[in-house]
Amino acid sequence: MSTYQVIARKYRPQKFSDVVGQEHVTQTLANAITSGRIAHAYLFCGPRGTGKTTLARIFAKALNCTGGPKADFDEADPRVQEITEGRALDVLEIDGASNNGVEQVRELRETARFAPAAAKFKIYIIDEVHMLSTAAFNALLKTLEEPPAHVKFFFATTDPEKVLPTILSRCQRFDLRRIPAALIVKHLGWIAGREGVTIDELALHAIARGADGGMRDAESTLDQLISFCGNRIVEGDVLSMFGLASRSQIFQLAGSILAGNADIALRTLDELARGGKDLGRVLGDVLHHFRNLLLFQIGQGDSSLVEVTESEWASLGEQAGAIQTEDLTRILEVLSNAEGRQRDAGSKRIFLEMTLVKAIQARKSVSLETVLRELYLLKTAGSSAVPTGLDPVGSPPTDVPSPQPSAAVVPAKMPTCIPASPSVSVAPPPPPPAPAEAPATPAAARDPVSLWPSVLAAMGPVQRAGLADARPLSFEKGLLTLGFPLASESFDFCNSHENARLLATKFEQLGAGRVRVQFIRSEGFSSAASLTSSPASVPVAKEGATPTSAVAPSNSAAGARTPGSPIAESKSPKAAPVKLDKAEFLNDPLIQQALEIFKAQIVEVHAANDAG
Repeated sequence: MSTYQVIARKYRPQKFSDVVGQEHVTQTLANAITSGRIAHAYLFCGPRGTGKTTLARIFAKALNCTGGPKADFDEADPRVQEITEGRALDVLEIDGASNNGVEQVRELRETARFAPAAAKFKIYIIDEVHMLSTAAFNALLKTLEEPPAHVKFFFATTDPEKVLPTILSRCQRFDLRRIPAALIVKHLGWIAGREGVTIDELALHAIARGADGGMRDAESTLDQLISFCGNRIVEGDVLSMFGLASRSQIFQLAGSILAGNADIALRTLDELARGGKDLGRVLGDVLHHFRNLLLFQIGQGDSSLVEVTESEWASLGEQAGAIQTEDLTRILEVLSNAEGRQRDAGSKRIFLEMTLVKAIQARKSVSLETVLRELYLLKTAGSSAVPTGLDPVGSPPTDVPSPQPSAAVVPAKMPTCIPASPSVSVAPPPPPPAPAEAPATPAAARDPVSLWPSVLAAMGPVQRAGLADARPLSFEKGLLTLGFPLASESFDFCNSHENARLLATKFEQLGAGRVRVQFIRSEGFSSAASLTSSPASVPVAKEGATPTSAVAPSNSAAGARTPGSPIAESKSPKAAPVKLDKAEFLNDPLIQQALEIFKAQIVEVHAANDAG
């Protein structure tokens, strides 16, 4: 009875042309042999089962074959056969994990001095070279840097980062790639035909998916399946043996996430868990699926970017068309973060259930950067619009926001993504305060300057706090100039067309007619500044400050002052300091919205011009 040989050894590549998926290495080595540019040390790096030691052996055959070096050597050559069978005296294979001491390296150095017994070169193949100790590496340095002409070193490692830089700098390095699934499927199909085994394409793809780019792993899996199933292998056999989810289940799970259906997602996960599937692997498969969706969108349908069957390609296109790229990246972020943390989870099932729910929520969430940008625009531009992407419940505030009073806000939690619909709600704004009683004299009631305290009182608490430093300086030809001291921190926030338009509307509602409003910074301006009768006497605006003005939307001119009429005769009423109503401030819709977004609480409130 002949000794059985496993598939991984039986079909091990024997020539450069047999190696699958590493053409960038085989072509370079063949060219080096043809041109006679053969270095003294080579380092082969890459994941397990990708061909590192195999390439080192083939290279040794090419160098030591009869009449060599030759890239296209004869497999029947006796010297080649000796290397294949591991009995060549001049090709020594050393396991770096078990021979990692300085004594073994010193012995190697002693034997390296002697000429080869029969071949042209004495070749040392050291596998898992990163396992050598630092002392062993240092003992090898001198020989590696200036070896005898007849000595060649071939190193193989899965972890090149652990190899000393002094060793790396003395080697030609080749990084082997993970083998594409399509090539693994093709090679396994060829092996199955040679072995007389019938295996369907879905089963081949399942094996390739489980091998994760390692040909040796794939061949070992096929060997095991033949022992388990006989000469007929289907996809179900692969899935049941290795705890993998079927592609249809992965598509169903991804579809429920895209549709926002948490019930179906959790039911599918329950089905997988009851079927004994590896939930950690399920998470990885779902992440890989959404990665394929992203590549499908970015590549605009380029099938070379993803590794799927033709039947899966059509389904992939349908799902990719049902979601925006921005939403897809947020889901990928949730899944990729979860993959790194799932190893430490006490219960993988509960962890994966939470991950699926978070992925569903991430579909329509808004990034923190977007929220901060929109809040900044609300604060600086005075826009009354709700931040883009938010879906508030209720009506947006009607008053244009202006600078808020200084408030110390302590965030309880800063989320990376903020759900859109359920997490942000804006309460309907309270009705604006009733206009103050108009003075008895009709003329005074129509004077914008005298109406300033009433207009200020009619504003919301946020607007009143922002305008606390403002004083009316002049009213000329329908234009009311509001001045701010140079040191005022409120000017930049109030100086907007929206705020000017809001004030103009308030003046018109209180009977001042059509008024245009502008804001300026003033040299020498103080809180007790009085009005002047001509624009020439208005304090000069600070250089670089652009006045902003707006006119009330109404065409009514009732009570409007005759253009050019002086107003110096009427004394400018000094506006009383704004008293901040803390209860009213806390109930302001904008403040409530900010607290809801940032999950924060206010611990201190004081006005912007409050010394305390």
